[in-house]
Amino acid sequence: MAKTFDLILSGGTLVNHDGIGQRDIGVKDGSIAKIGSLAQADAGEVIDCAGLHILPGVIDSQVHFREPGLEHKEDLESGSLAAVLGGVTSVFEMPNTNPLTTDEGKLADKVNRATGRMHSDFAFWVGGTRDNAPFVGELERLPGAAGIKVFMGSSTGDLLVEDDEGVASILRNTQRRAAFHSEDEYRLEERKDLRVEGDPSSHPVWRDEIAALQCTKRLVAIARKAQARIHVLHISTADEIPFLAANKDVASCEATPHHLTLTADDYKTLGSLIQMNPPVREARHRAGIWEGISQGIIDVLGSDHAPHTLEEKAKPYPASPSGMTGVQTLLPIMLDHVNKGRLTLERLVDLSSHGPQRLFGIAKKGRVAVGWDADFAIVDLKRRETIRNEQAGSKAGWTPYDGKQVTGWPVGTIIRGKPVMWESQIVTPNQGQAVQFQETLPAE
Repeated sequence: MAKTFDLILSGGTLVNHDGIGQRDIGVKDGSIAKIGSLAQADAGEVIDCAGLHILPGVIDSQVHFREPGLEHKEDLESGSLAAVLGGVTSVFEMPNTNPLTTDEGKLADKVNRATGRMHSDFAFWVGGTRDNAPFVGELERLPGAAGIKVFMGSSTGDLLVEDDEGVASILRNTQRRAAFHSEDEYRLEERKDLRVEGDPSSHPVWRDEIAALQCTKRLVAIARKAQARIHVLHISTADEIPFLAANKDVASCEATPHHLTLTADDYKTLGSLIQMNPPVREARHRAGIWEGISQGIIDVLGSDHAPHTLEEKAKPYPASPSGMTGVQTLLPIMLDHVNKGRLTLERLVDLSSHGPQRLFGIAKKGRVAVGWDADFAIVDLKRRETIRNEQAGSKAGWTPYDGKQVTGWPVGTIIRGKPVMWESQIVTPNQGQAVQFQETLPAE
């Protein structure tokens, strides 16, 4: 008798750890049950994926969904809607909400808000502070915790630990990999007068490459002394790449699609829409980050989805807030880079799925393998689409890529065996669950 599956993905081209090839995938009880030819098998549902590529579900390990406290910009439901519309199956959300996610109660509140309401699966970073430094080892092990996040340079919100001893007090108590916003706050304070009223192109002059490199060097030295693992978020400079290459034993790092796509020339047309911390910089830095991609120095991609309303963004610089949308466009922008020959599809999968799984010890996500969660991003590599503001799932309702034509597009998003998005339509809403991690699996 033919084996029965809940779902079969038929005739697609699978991209996983053993390469690229045409394979069927059978799903049972939310997990991958069989990879190979399943022409003789039956299933409750069969999706014809002929002409499409099946990737492991994209894991975006840096998003800001603004809930609680800033729901006029975004909330957990709308942010995760944007995620699944873009082929993203799991997100790690940041702690700079209001109130800040810095204790067990605030983390549990977020997990409760998200469960069965978010469209994607999720975990939440816990903010590291001087006050909770003695307790971060317990906080990072709580259900739904992605780990500890520390801001060494000021950004949106009130989380800031700028001094070496403050950072060391946190890292001495972590066991998991802690994530960092690495800009030197002391240099940022010294250079504030370099901001030009009404001119967002002065943003990277103020928050210059030295502020980033100086802080990353300090951070690595602190981590070595504390014997801790660190993750440097949103690399924005060419200068940090060779330094991080020499320190891969303690430091992993992330690149963002906007730092790989935009340059300082784009301030002329996009202005504060591309104002980010750390900033979009001149072209040599973009080229340096691509070198980090090609040489294997960059470990993961993250969108740093950080929405604000257009009204807020329209304030004259520097009153305009830093941040842009990005979770929905991560995959389309990067697939376009694949089609332009800037990276291979296998490297993209490593950056967006295998890499996050490996770095953060995610349990059963990030690979297409039997026994793992049936999370998939199904893409049409040849489809040409124009990114439009009207497509946005985010409450913010805009993207800096409005009007940009790309080749490569997410057709479907499947999470734990359930089709969630197909052809830009939500087909199974609000099924989000907390991501589990190998270091903190619940006891039987």
